[in-house]
Amino acid sequence: MPNKNQRGFTLIELMIVIAIIGILVAIALPMYFNYTARTKNSECLNIAAGAKLAVSETAQDRGSLALVDDSNTGFDFAGSKYCQSITIATGGVITATTSTPGGVVAFTLRPSEDASGGSLDWECSVPANTDMMLVPAECRP
Repeated sequence: MPNKNQRGFTLIELMIVIAIIGILVAIALPMYFNYTARTKNSECLNIAAGAKLAVSETAQDRGSLALVDDSNTGFDFAGSKYCQSITIATGGVITATTSTPGGVVAFTLRPSEDASGGSLDWECSVPANTDMMLVPAECRP
């Protein structure tokens, strides 16, 4: 009986490999899309850092957070591809709204004076109905 050497893969082996690749893609693609949406949303938080600096400087200059609002901080939002708006309300509360295809997220950044009085602590929050997969880690509860 001649010795037959097996060459290549059998059909069943190829089907198993394709099934494994299909399962990996089904898991990885949604995670990748969520990652890219989170990254785009974090751009808006990075731009809001300028507003945080303006609020901090104005509160230091005026002596209180209660005297801080959009008219006296000097912050001017220029716009970006993934950030729709950044506004500063009375008390230095910043609202940053994204404009990403994955979903609009409104971040609220609330300042509070540190107990020592020398700095501001910032709390980031999002509305209750927001998909947390779209929210960067610094704003998740």
